[in-house]
Amino acid sequence: MQEVFSYHQELINRISPIVENLFKGNSLYQVKLNQREIIQMLVELFGKFSPEEMREIKDDDLIDRIDSILVFEAVSGTLNDLTPEQIAIFDAAVEGRPIR
Repeated sequence: MQEVFSYHQELINRISPIVENLFKGNSLYQVKLNQREIIQMLVELFGKFSPEEMREIKDDDLIDRIDSILVFEAVSGTLNDLTPEQIAIFDAAVEGRPIR
């Protein structure tokens, strides 16, 4: 049981500073995401890796992975915030139709 807690704490110690730095440099993350919830979600996600697998991931690679996840989390649901007119413009742009 101590090993599980220890690994959990190791993940928190490794992931938290990365998330904090990424949040500092990105206002979208600050507006759209809850930093504490994101850290918790990432700890659960990366906790599926064995400690050995996780330790093999280089810091630069881990930063890139976490940043990609944050981008996805920040923009998912963005379309829900659009008005019907904005959705029509978005759909036209995606389909390559002229925007009216």
